[in-house]
Amino acid sequence: MMTTVAFIYAHPDDETFGCSYLIRQIADEGGNAVLLTATRGDAGKTGRLGAMTREELAAKRDLELEKAANILGISTVEQLGMGDGKLKETDPALLREKIADFLQRHQAEVVVTFPEDGISGHQDHIVIHYAVNDVVFSGQAPTVQKLYYNQFGSFDSNKSSVLRVEAASRWDAKRRALEAHESQTLSVERVFGKLGPHVPPHLQLESFELAWERGVRFPLKTEQSIYDGLI
Repeated sequence: MMTTVAFIYAHPDDETFGCSYLIRQIADEGGNAVLLTATRGDAGKTGRLGAMTREELAAKRDLELEKAANILGISTVEQLGMGDGKLKETDPALLREKIADFLQRHQAEVVVTFPEDGISGHQDHIVIHYAVNDVVFSGQAPTVQKLYYNQFGSFDSNKSSVLRVEAASRWDAKRRALEAHESQTLSVERVFGKLGPHVPPHLQLESFELAWERGVRFPLKTEQSIYDGLI
């Protein structure tokens, strides 16, 4: 039976920045990667595309996300259309309800989301972190067995298991998915530098901290695959 891994984020491009290797690995190995984003990213900048209305940017980012998802092998993309940059003002119960509904409908066994600091400190990211925690820890998504926080680069921890996914042949998919988020070119360049055919030294790995497994917080174990330990 196909295992479903759910990626839950705030904006289009969050999935590509932090999880491209993992998503592409899941797709290549016959798993099912599904994505939920809380906003359409319409409060963001437009890169080098020039002036746009918020609705124009939202429509553009929808298309960018669809293209990136196809490159990475994401089977389903859903967006909640909540206020970009304003998730702190969203009814937290409604956000939790939407996340729980997504996980239940897709019968997700594994969830991946932001760590506590949101990686970048973005308030929308942090809101998503806590909302996902609340849903998973409270049992509102009973099919979920494991929760991971994606970290940037070669993250290490002595308090938990850290799963590392190597770039290997997946750099090309990450590069093309990053390029698909055309409106975010300036952010891509700031974080990743100039994108070329070869993997930059600082992008050899993606790291994922196992935050929860069937009621146990930050279990210490050695994992080779995101599927390890599923029952």
